[in-house]
Amino acid sequence: MNKTKITGLWALTALAAFTTAHAAGPEYFALPSNGGPPLPFSESVQVGDLLFLAGTVGAAPGKTGVVPGGIGPEARRAMDNIKETVERHGGSMEQLVKCTVFLADIKEWPAFNEVYREYFKTHFPARSAFATSGLAFNARVEVECIAYIPKHAPGH
Repeated sequence: MNKTKITGLWALTALAAFTTAHAAGPEYFALPSNGGPPLPFSESVQVGDLLFLAGTVGAAPGKTGVVPGGIGPEARRAMDNIKETVERHGGSMEQLVKCTVFLADIKEWPAFNEVYREYFKTHFPARSAFATSGLAFNARVEVECIAYIPKHAPGH
């Protein structure tokens, strides 16, 4: 597919998402309760055919601390959390189109990539990675993603 067709396809997709979102408005999905006071953000927000996921760390469901063991186990738990959220909204990991990765130490980028590759075999989302001076719960990694999940898809 040439660049013009790809650009045109992206423009049509963006227009369709905007038109659908404008008509229906965003849907906000609360975080599952962890027993404490509610956190001041949504787990995800659906705008048209796009699902925006909040950043997730390697915390087990219902817990506020990260799993033990460092970057590998934390990355795997964070990616499992993303997978569970996307599937709950009728999608799959293949529908992720953009991910942003925040690392407590950029030297752990190769270790994160080892885990990340387990979740994507052929279609890799566009991605950015940043080193940061601190993450919630002293996490080693936080990942936020955007998924393309058409409203007419099964499960919606």
